[in-house]
Amino acid sequence: MCGIVGYIGSRQAQDVLISGLAKLEYRGYDSAGVAIRNGTHIEVKKKAGKLANLSTLLEGTPLTGTLGIGHTRWATHGLPNDSNAHPHATEDGRIVIIHNGIIENYLTLKAGLIERGHSFKSETDSEVLAHLIEEAYSGDLYEAVRTALGQVRGAYGIVVTHVDHREIVAARTVSPLVMGVGEGEMFLASDVPALLPYTRKMVFLHDGDMVVLHDDGFRITDLAGNAVQRDIEHIDWDAEAAEKGGFDTYMLKEIYEQPTALTNTLIGRLHDETGEVNLDINLDPASFKRISIIACGTAYYAGLVGEYLIEQLARIPVEVDVASEYRYRSPLVSENTLAIVVSQSGETIDTLEALREAKKHGAKTLGVINAKGSSMTRELDDTLYIHAGPEIGVASTKAYTAQVSAMLMLALWLARARNTLTDEQAKELLHAARELPRLVEEALAPERVEAIKKVAEKYAHARDYLFLGRGVNAPTALEGALKLKEISYIHAEGYAAGEMKHGPIALIDENLPVVVIATESFLLEKTISNLQEVRARAGKVIAILSDGDTANAVHADDVLYVPRAHEMVSPVVNVIALQLLSYFTATALGKDVDKPRNLAKSVTVE
Repeated sequence: MCGIVGYIGSRQAQDVLISGLAKLEYRGYDSAGVAIRNGTHIEVKKKAGKLANLSTLLEGTPLTGTLGIGHTRWATHGLPNDSNAHPHATEDGRIVIIHNGIIENYLTLKAGLIERGHSFKSETDSEVLAHLIEEAYSGDLYEAVRTALGQVRGAYGIVVTHVDHREIVAARTVSPLVMGVGEGEMFLASDVPALLPYTRKMVFLHDGDMVVLHDDGFRITDLAGNAVQRDIEHIDWDAEAAEKGGFDTYMLKEIYEQPTALTNTLIGRLHDETGEVNLDINLDPASFKRISIIACGTAYYAGLVGEYLIEQLARIPVEVDVASEYRYRSPLVSENTLAIVVSQSGETIDTLEALREAKKHGAKTLGVINAKGSSMTRELDDTLYIHAGPEIGVASTKAYTAQVSAMLMLALWLARARNTLTDEQAKELLHAARELPRLVEEALAPERVEAIKKVAEKYAHARDYLFLGRGVNAPTALEGALKLKEISYIHAEGYAAGEMKHGPIALIDENLPVVVIATESFLLEKTISNLQEVRARAGKVIAILSDGDTANAVHADDVLYVPRAHEMVSPVVNVIALQLLSYFTATALGKDVDKPRNLAKSVTVE
């Protein structure tokens, strides 16, 4: 997830770009850059690190011109440095592009371009687009961009300019773009906040839209070149509401960003037509005899899902450790151990120290990390980036579902290397994984959200909650309880459902809401038996059921339906309901969900 700004009009473009990028820096802060056309050439300035680094550079050597594009980067391909920062230009500097998203087939395209004489200055997938457009260009920039995009697979919000044309060409698929309409000027950005100081008239581009911006207007087509009509909307948000995309909180915005985050996590890595998994990991998956997964908090629960998936699919013994305890228990580690650390920020001190402990004893190390260039990534043997984009809300939502999806990909990668799955089994699971963005979007349908809100408000004043799940969804229950504790301050416990009779059952009475994850599973019958044990003691059952399961609805006081999903991917789908249940409980109680008391986004002290 990166920040994009474009401008064409009569103002100095540098001022508009830097102002807009400052409002989008939450979308990416690894590096920043601008490209401004001054009539005879396009000048590019870019700098690694925070936007302030670029601003300081431009204060000393400002750029003049009234057409420009700018970018703040959240690194996916290539380290966060000056060379990999956007914008990217062709060798002659006549075409300049910025790009948000991931080009799945960039390696194949890059190899062909190099064969045909192109030279590259960066390690990014994005630079490929500049060279493809250059090859296709014969006087019409719009047609060159359209031709180039016909060769790529993946997600993109792309913005292009050419020294010979006073116009900006842009297109989107998955990655958002919004246009601002002014008087004798046009604006472009990846999010509304960048444009509010200049105009309230916005056009939201849809997947597959292309747009050409001139000083006095715009035209929109689809990728086939057919004209498309999009309405101009008037935006009344204030600056704070705009940063949150019109949502009340960052947490809610990030819950709704999960289909996009999952697309970015999975895209280009799963090939369900062949059953192959391409994670770009250089470790030998067949060399490991045991796996240790090490993490804290929500990431730890993602690791517990990973334990189930890896053992089930790849048949390797796995143990999961709380990072803060790992190095104090003298772990048994050898060169045949793969230590997987899971961290959104890559800076969590307990996990970083556990990583060092595992390395000290000879383990190979792999990170499931969101933030590129973080401390852990500099010490790991290899990294699987989840590409969820910056997460502002303290209580993790989209990073968690991306981490669970990464665990599924790792399990499949290991399984294929060890031949523990048939081709048909692998294809089935890969197809199920690729369906996750769509299923999560379905889980966020308005009628489902409204049903969850009503249940949350009904039980908002409960003093305690219990969450139960079985099998691969036992960790989902733990994560549901943690979310409720984090943001509502209600005491909540998560348990494997079969463990309830070994102690927690003593807590059940008519005042205790019990959330039971009872979606389609080979353990469903046993889970329903556990649910009935709660009912027999007058507990209030909130059942999470698969769509269409009316038979088991009769056992619950309240039912929340979720889309049907393959059991191995169901934790990603099921947790959406629990995130929303926690969210609406907290808001009903008037809590600040983005900044819960006593918590920090990244824990960097022991």
